[in-house]
Amino acid sequence: MRRPRLWGSIAVALLFCVAFAHFCVRIVPADGPSVLAPVPRAARSADAGPLLIPVEGVPASALADTFTQARAHGARPHDAIDIMAARGRAVLAAADGRVEKIFWSHDGGRTLYQRSADGRLLYYYAHLDGYAPGLREGQGLRRGQRIAMVGSTGNADPSAPHLHFAVHAMTPGEPWYGGRAINPYPLLARR
Repeated sequence: MRRPRLWGSIAVALLFCVAFAHFCVRIVPADGPSVLAPVPRAARSADAGPLLIPVEGVPASALADTFTQARAHGARPHDAIDIMAARGRAVLAAADGRVEKIFWSHDGGRTLYQRSADGRLLYYYAHLDGYAPGLREGQGLRRGQRIAMVGSTGNADPSAPHLHFAVHAMTPGEPWYGGRAINPYPLLARR
């Protein structure tokens, strides 16, 4: 007589475990963000463009279109905008996508390349002081997720920390260092 009662207890425990797993457990892919940061209020303002302003707390009205300014005494175009901010300020993912490359370069210092979710754009973040803990190549990113900190690595002036932010239009299969530079300013701020 004890056996049927034992099987009944096992059946009830098994049903409880199945119900718990079904209603209470959420499976998240390993490359997903652990915590999604809320979109900063400044990036949701009426003067913001379709991309999130990638530096926490910087309103669209504080941006300057430096895309066409020359660099290195006129030797090369800027092809980006500089977003001035205090060293250590959070750098946020401008859109959903994936970390394509984490790279150190002479000019850009600590850099991060993010490919958009549809693969048609590449976002380039440079002069970073550091990366968010656990950030790695191939990791999925959500718009507004903290990815790095503003700095002045590479050829940036140490007394003027900023984020060098560029956007490149990509063709399918094009590598992270390719693409055609497009002006990020109108994507971050409405004119």
